[in-house]
Amino acid sequence: MVQLRDYQIAIAAQAKELLLLYKIAYLALEVRTGKTITAMEAARLYGAKKVLFVTKLKAISSIKKDFESIGQPFELYLINYDMLHKCESDFDLIILDESHCIGQYPIPAKRTDELKRICNDKPIIYLSGTPTPESYAQMFHQFYVSSFSPFLEYKNFYAWHKNYGIPKKKYIYNREIADYSNVRYDLLKPIIEKYMISFSQVDAGFTEFVEEEIINLPMPSKVKWAIDTLKRDKVFTTKAGNVILGDTAVKEMQKVHQICGGTLKDEDGNRFIFNDTKANYIRDNFKGKKIAIFYKFVAEGMQLQVTFAGRIFTDPMEFNKAGNNAVFISQIQSGREGINISSADCLIMYNIDFSALSYWQSRARLQTKDRKEKAMVYWLFFEGGIEQKIYNVVQGKKDYTLNHYRRE
Repeated sequence: MVQLRDYQIAIAAQAKELLLLYKIAYLALEVRTGKTITAMEAARLYGAKKVLFVTKLKAISSIKKDFESIGQPFELYLINYDMLHKCESDFDLIILDESHCIGQYPIPAKRTDELKRICNDKPIIYLSGTPTPESYAQMFHQFYVSSFSPFLEYKNFYAWHKNYGIPKKKYIYNREIADYSNVRYDLLKPIIEKYMISFSQVDAGFTEFVEEEIINLPMPSKVKWAIDTLKRDKVFTTKAGNVILGDTAVKEMQKVHQICGGTLKDEDGNRFIFNDTKANYIRDNFKGKKIAIFYKFVAEGMQLQVTFAGRIFTDPMEFNKAGNNAVFISQIQSGREGINISSADCLIMYNIDFSALSYWQSRARLQTKDRKEKAMVYWLFFEGGIEQKIYNVVQGKKDYTLNHYRRE
């Protein structure tokens, strides 16, 4: 049977008190500190008998394993966010894992309305290591599903934003639209902090933390030609006859992003490998290493399957059992949450996603409290490519996450 750490026991006790006081306990526990088992212990202390645990599909098996390993006395029902329409509401406690995923704004996602129905008049434990990865505005709809939200006086996000937001406009392709991302944290924090328990890896006693290194590769002439031609002519045709069109600003950016990963998707929907520089660099410079690689586009995964044939794992549990020279690959959005690849020597980001959530969650896949070696994340960029620009945008959102863990 798994033994909880002292800090997990203490946090669970705090969470129980919050549930008794407010019917809400938001556990902002930094990734890899044990949110799942801490929430289960809080449910036990609260006296819950029938608990609904809402999570991502790929996390269900590991959560079930955690539940069995700690032997809690209540009934646990696991469901993924995409199946909420099939869920009843006869539970006495709801646990919302990765609750940032219901923070969409200004319009709530369909799953948010389903959760509001299920959570009606029920106490909720929220779990997230990244409560507001993109904007503080993501907090409103997380609390919106609770009958005990501190924002009940506001009919919707727009009414809430009038009090807590900073009105702004932004331009997307020469069209002016409202920008709701700016929220005054100085007003929001005093309202939400009484519901929240924030706990960082430093607080938990981690001794090894993620370090990053950007590896800038010379841009191959073929890649440079493709980008320059697309920007100038808005179209080009490969020697194999694949037509690549970038006739709008959105399509041009998408295609440049693909090209910088060495792959493309043409106008007929065909995916193909355009350049293998990045894959070959990894092969030649990480020999004998047990590595994990996260990629952005489907065809990049195809390239990696070719380059590392016979060494590839896509199941994290099988990968963790494997020896040196094993290579785990996953698309960023699939691998960023709910998996453990801590046996890897390093994580290599083959391409980059615009999401700050992807940034924080992906880099945490290497970490555990017991890790003794440095957790290295390598970013592969082409010099002059789009990757560095995207990275800079993501870095600009860091405080939306870090502020939840800063001590006064």
